Amino acid sequence: MKWLISGLASAALAIGGLSWARYLQRRQAHWSERLSNAIPVNSKWWKEYHKREGELLYAAIGDSTAQGIGASLPGRSYVGELATHIRDVTGQTVRVANLGVSGSTVRGALLQQLPKLRKITPDIVTVAIGANNMAKFDAETFENDLQRLFEGLPAHAIVSDLPSFYFLPQEKHVLEANAIVHRLADGFGFPVVPLYARTKRQGLWGITTQFAGDLFHPNDRGYHVWASAFIPTLDLALKARDGGAV
Repeated sequence: MKWLISGLASAALAIGGLSWARYLQRRQAHWSERLSNAIPVNSKWWKEYHKREGELLYAAIGDSTAQGIGASLPGRSYVGELATHIRDVTGQTVRVANLGVSGSTVRGALLQQLPKLRKITPDIVTVAIGANNMAKFDAETFENDLQRLFEGLPAHAIVSDLPSFYFLPQEKHVLEANAIVHRLADGFGFPVVPLYARTKRQGLWGITTQFAGDLFHPNDRGYHVWASAFIPTLDLALKARDGGAV
């Protein structure tokens, strides 16, 4: 009798687990479609934002995270939070050139975003790119493209390493990619925002509370964590720019 009860309990758990997995799969598919539909909306929002007047120009190179995919509003991306921080710290109005393109890889940033950056003279530049390289990661390609991208950046650019992906095999690729980011950035003299360490430290709490429904893009909480990783380095850049007055 005990074996029968045990068997029924195991079967119930298996069925429950399968049902939960199917629910998560349907939920993730729903959110993936929803966030895909947000891409042109966010892009248009940032283009309109760029038309605003501002005493300082902040330019961001990146991917869908720069665009704020997954946030409740485009301005709640890390780029939006950093623009607000710059305004609050300096007391000056800020215009944003968000050059980020959803789905962009390092090569995409090199070919599509860097030429646009060269046409403007931003006071602040942030670069957070490479997460989309992790699906089919090739270390040699990643390094060659990143080298060329870094060669085209202004000397005052702030670069970020990649966030934690938490799980293998992408997490292993992230560690390899970040070693490349730090080595190249050191050679160019770019400060590196410790995004990996900040996101990795969130642990299970971060996994369960800081991602949108597609389980890939950050939500508002996640983007706030990203912004908090940037702010110490950003403050040093603002201080250096203003001769220590900030």
